[in-house]
Amino acid sequence: MIKKAKEATVTGQTSNRILQGSNIEGDIKSDGDFRIDGKIKGTVEIGGKLVIGEKGAVEGEVKCGSASISGQFKGKLQVGELLNVEASAVLNGEVITGKLAVVLGAEFSGSCSMGAVVRRMQEDDRTKAETEEKRSERVS
Repeated sequence: MIKKAKEATVTGQTSNRILQGSNIEGDIKSDGDFRIDGKIKGTVEIGGKLVIGEKGAVEGEVKCGSASISGQFKGKLQVGELLNVEASAVLNGEVITGKLAVVLGAEFSGSCSMGAVVRRMQEDDRTKAETEEKRSERVS
């Protein structure tokens, strides 16, 4: 049994944590999960789940698989699956997500694109580009 537990730890996702009192400026990349209780200013790319704790704050551009925000976020946030915005959260900026859950009491200021709307926007951009390409071919 102990051997199986060790194997699961080695092959499973990693979990990282920025503790309260830490201030980081720069880019962060991780394939695993990430919890932020300190402050980060910069670009963050997380393959797993991003958690911003109640005392945590992030400013910049973030891309992640899923997210739960209880603290502060300012900037651009791209979430592949589910974004949970908790009651204590203060979110300002542009949000692009697959699904969104906002708890009563959360502060959310900015824009949000989600689900099928995001797919439609991407398809519309491709269609416009193709149309412009055809027009430029006719003019040439």
